[in-house]
Amino acid sequence: MAKKKGDEKVNQTIHSDNEEQNFDEEPNFDDSEGFVDDIQDEELLADLLEQKPKESDGYENVIVVDGCPQVGPERLEKLQSVINKIFGKFGTIVNEYYPTTENGLTTGYIFLEYSNPQNAAEAVTATNNCKLDKQHTFLVNLFTDFKKYENIPAEWEPPAPQPFKVQSDLQWYLMDPDAYDQFLVGIGTGVGLQVWQNALPEPTLLQERPNWTETYAVWSPLGTYLATFHWRGVALWAGPKFTQFQKFYHPEARFISFSPCENYIVTFSPAGDRGDDKKLIIWDIRTGQEKRSFPPPDEYVTWPIFRWSKDDRFFARLGTDVLSVYETPGFGLLDKKSIKIPGIRDFCWSPTDNVLAYWVAEEKDVPARVTLLEIPNRAETRSKNLFSVADCKIHWQKSGDYLCVKVDRYSKLKKDKNELKYSGMYYNFEIFHMREKEVPVDSVEIKEPIQAFAWEPVGSKFAIIHGDQANVQVSFYQVNTGQAPTLLKKLAGSFNHVFWSPQGQFVVLANFGLTGGALEFLDTNDFTIMNVADHYQMSGIEWDPTGRYVVTGVSSLKCKMDCGYYIWSFQGKILRRVMKEGFAQFHWRPRPPTLLSEKQQKDIKKNLKKYYPQFESKDRMRSTKASKELVAKRTEQMKRHREYRETKQREWADQRARRLELRGYVDTDADTAAAAGDGNAVEEVVEFFVKEEQTVID
Repeated sequence: MAKKKGDEKVNQTIHSDNEEQNFDEEPNFDDSEGFVDDIQDEELLADLLEQKPKESDGYENVIVVDGCPQVGPERLEKLQSVINKIFGKFGTIVNEYYPTTENGLTTGYIFLEYSNPQNAAEAVTATNNCKLDKQHTFLVNLFTDFKKYENIPAEWEPPAPQPFKVQSDLQWYLMDPDAYDQFLVGIGTGVGLQVWQNALPEPTLLQERPNWTETYAVWSPLGTYLATFHWRGVALWAGPKFTQFQKFYHPEARFISFSPCENYIVTFSPAGDRGDDKKLIIWDIRTGQEKRSFPPPDEYVTWPIFRWSKDDRFFARLGTDVLSVYETPGFGLLDKKSIKIPGIRDFCWSPTDNVLAYWVAEEKDVPARVTLLEIPNRAETRSKNLFSVADCKIHWQKSGDYLCVKVDRYSKLKKDKNELKYSGMYYNFEIFHMREKEVPVDSVEIKEPIQAFAWEPVGSKFAIIHGDQANVQVSFYQVNTGQAPTLLKKLAGSFNHVFWSPQGQFVVLANFGLTGGALEFLDTNDFTIMNVADHYQMSGIEWDPTGRYVVTGVSSLKCKMDCGYYIWSFQGKILRRVMKEGFAQFHWRPRPPTLLSEKQQKDIKKNLKKYYPQFESKDRMRSTKASKELVAKRTEQMKRHREYRETKQREWADQRARRLELRGYVDTDADTAAAAGDGNAVEEVVEFFVKEEQTVID
């Protein structure tokens, strides 16, 4: 039955009225009779209950600092400044409270509130038992510690055993049975680093990571850590997997230096964001804590700014007419004052004793002076006056037995406005015998310009490269007891650098420069020239710690072509050529000093022939192993080839019926086999190098 339009309007109106009536009625939310609510608030409102304020909120952010100086209102502002400077580096201090007595004096303890508990915990760990001065030591605790110590149970309960955490072996590289050394290769700037083991017959890649550093990388003095540079600071890597051992937050750090015993590291950032007094920082390597910061130098100085004593007990810094010596672990000035030395120009620590040598420039009628100073008693053990001095360079022998001071002297001095011009230059080498009574001094004079000087690390010889560019000579001297040094040998050659083996005796003479690259390998026992070679445009030379290998390299930072490095034997035989695009740096991993006494080392050298058969046996086994590996590789390749050929022959046989069908049942396989045996097959003989032996015929 059809509906009328009027009926539709009436139905719509009635429906609307019903809806209005339903909305006007209030809903009933009452529980039905017998209803039991078994849902806990924690299940229903867990996320909201977590945000519910607690009475103890904020207590974890508060620390209590005891041991503060008690000061009056006139010094309160200064105390607040010192406290904020010390504790502000751990986070933002949002509130502070300094209780006072009736007389207005501070009580000696204060309350500091940080923005989060992590900052408060870090402040407690870093500053507890830290000395503010000689009379005040901070005792720092969390505010929540009071409640914890109040609720100590009357009966002691043994603590639950903690799971043992295996610490990475930091000296693992010294345990190699064949005593192979390691070296670091840097590819490009901020691209990647490679760590290799100098194994035989071929070096083995231990670790390779792209973007491991942003600028360059360096080993620590004893080889324990590898330091890399990043925008946020410096990172140290150690262990067999080179895991991150420590990191130091110092944005845009550009230079670092380690203390000799690897207890501390110094970082310098010329454009950091931590303020002017945070550009030069000393850190504890083990804990990662900042020990002390220093303002940047007022004028240009050479790096490292701080120079360490051999045992990490002291470090010193050169200033204007002062020498500041600091002591560890307090990092304060030795005897709370610097050493006033008017006219001091340079200084250097002995590598084996807490003795430093410094020189003072001449002033009017007062001559220049070289002085040996013992630390910490500040006793002068030796001093020598020098006349007509333009400059001095201090060179300690690695064993600390001798000290050489290269003195640049002049015959005439002319003052031109604010500049001094010297003429008639000649050079003296003052040799101090450190192990002899009253430290006698010998002198060697050379008239020609000096190109280079170097001590024999273990021994009593030194080398001097002198002369004009057209007539360069290398002179070797022997230091003697009770008499002047003796000239052993004088060689001619266009060299400007000398590199001694770490073990002494052997030396490499080199010529650096745009057109340089000449090398000469020399045995200073009888001055035999073992080899003469060349590495065009080389930019660096480095001996390995054992003195068995030498590396020459061409860095991409100097030259964009033929970048790479060569590995030589100490006799000058080329062992390996590695060409790498973007090659930037090469560093052997240092080794710590030997644990053997001098007597034990002498006994080993004396009885070295007894060990020859053992070493030769290892060499033969290594050579045989290399040959066996090569033969096994060839055998495996031949086996795979035969298996592949047999597979194809079976496929050929299975397809015979199909071939006959396609060829009209004409068998052509016999013709193909005959052609293959009719001289068309080609046999190739491949020869490969297994071993090379040289026999000297008298």
